[in-house]
Amino acid sequence: MRKGRVVPEKIPAGAEALPESVLQDTAALFALMSASVRLHLLWLLSIGEHDVGSLAEITGQSLATVSHHLGKLKLAGLVQAQRLGRRRVYVLSDADAAAMVRLAISRRLDPMLSDDRRRRA
Repeated sequence: MRKGRVVPEKIPAGAEALPESVLQDTAALFALMSASVRLHLLWLLSIGEHDVGSLAEITGQSLATVSHHLGKLKLAGLVQAQRLGRRRVYVLSDADAAAMVRLAISRRLDPMLSDDRRRRA
């Protein structure tokens, strides 16, 4: 028996090498979402539309900071700005990104809620 790397007899479907451009684009998406402010904004927008003022108030960030991060998210195609009368509201435009954010945060909220309930009991 030879020692060394084990080579599978058959490569499972979907396990083939990915194009470098796909890997780079996906890494850039995760890097964009890795900033806690942007992640918080995506979480809030996954629940519903908000204007910059309400997002700033909820996140505790300045209007300038929220606008800056929304600009990055908009440039990446994750959010869109819409006019509602005199207000400009932001909505998520990428359902897959919304699903990822909701899944990741929801999974971390559940244990926190459970721990909090146990402490009160």
